[in-house]
Amino acid sequence: MSKIRITKQFSFETGHALYGYDGKCKNVHGHSYKLSVTVIGTPINDTSNVKYGMVIDFSDLKTIVKREIVDVFDHVTVFNKNTPHVELAKELKNRGHNVLLVNYQPTSEMMVIDFAEKINHYLPDNIQLHSLKLQETDTSFAEWYASDN
Repeated sequence: MSKIRITKQFSFETGHALYGYDGKCKNVHGHSYKLSVTVIGTPINDTSNVKYGMVIDFSDLKTIVKREIVDVFDHVTVFNKNTPHVELAKELKNRGHNVLLVNYQPTSEMMVIDFAEKINHYLPDNIQLHSLKLQETDTSFAEWYASDN
């Protein structure tokens, strides 16, 4: 049977700052991110299966991405914990802000790598992550493809 790609789109609001950067993004700012998650697999061919004809139920994919990405990154400020921004993060947390410390510079490129690892960990064995597209603005995005990795 044919391999089929399906895509589910998500959105979330996240703040970040890029420590050591030489442009405006060194300042704390935010984005309305759009994440497109594309998986590939063979539609279920068992007529007795309630998911007959599906590669993966969109709601099952949504559950994974919402739990691992959207619920974690939505309305938080992300900082690289290996920089002096950790002090700013502590201050913000003390003032009641939602802060997430990560092991990488929180660029779209590094975030999409992180997201791919998280999503891959929870996909069923018969489904492969094909690609991710993380759109930071209307004109700027980072893409991850399994075939490149």
